Amino acid sequence: MPPAWLTDIFAALMLAVAAVSAARLVAARPWRRDAVITDTDIAHLLMGVAMAGMLASGLVTLSNTAWAAVFAVLTAWFAVRVVRDARANGVGALAGGHCAPHLVHSAAMLYIFLAVTTTSDGSGMAGMSGSSAVSMQLLSVPTLAFVFALILIGYTAWDLDQLSGYRHSPAVALATAGGPALAGATTSGGLSTGDSPASPAGSRSGAAGFLLSPSVTVGCRIAMGITMTLMLFLMI
Repeated sequence: MPPAWLTDIFAALMLAVAAVSAARLVAARPWRRDAVITDTDIAHLLMGVAMAGMLASGLVTLSNTAWAAVFAVLTAWFAVRVVRDARANGVGALAGGHCAPHLVHSAAMLYIFLAVTTTSDGSGMAGMSGSSAVSMQLLSVPTLAFVFALILIGYTAWDLDQLSGYRHSPAVALATAGGPALAGATTSGGLSTGDSPASPAGSRSGAAGFLLSPSVTVGCRIAMGITMTLMLFLMI
């Protein structure tokens, strides 16, 4: 069982991801007619809150059943988007498309909330005492948890490569710095700059430009991938 301070650190990290995602939604000005609200940021916000509650029982918000329903909807949504990407861009979208990692994250969260079992004393996740809830839970069908963990490791490594690509991409650097947005432009890793709401809604400079940049999206996804993998291994 890991020390409580370690799971608390990851819980704080997930709250930070949720806060960044909420800030991105506000910065995208969703009340404007031409604004683009990304499903990515909504998913990141919900996952951050849910994982923080699993890592620290004091941060629990919804019941397991409610969270399972939320992630069932997200899984279905991203599954549809992945299928559309595959039809438009070929089967490569299943491995390296923008929505494929989010589909895996959503499906992994759905599995966790459906497969979590009670502790030996009969308590559920939401009712546990102490700061580390996830380390005292077990998952049914642990083989599936191990498969999810391996896939998450693969996507996290892929995202780290994408993050490097964003840093060296002239198109993304121009858009982040406040230059003309390039709708549909792609980075060297093959992801569209349209992954960020800043691209279609117009370029922004300064802090807002950085906040809405694709690199922030990928950075949040990396943090969640690492945290989710840790949780799965703790609960196997």
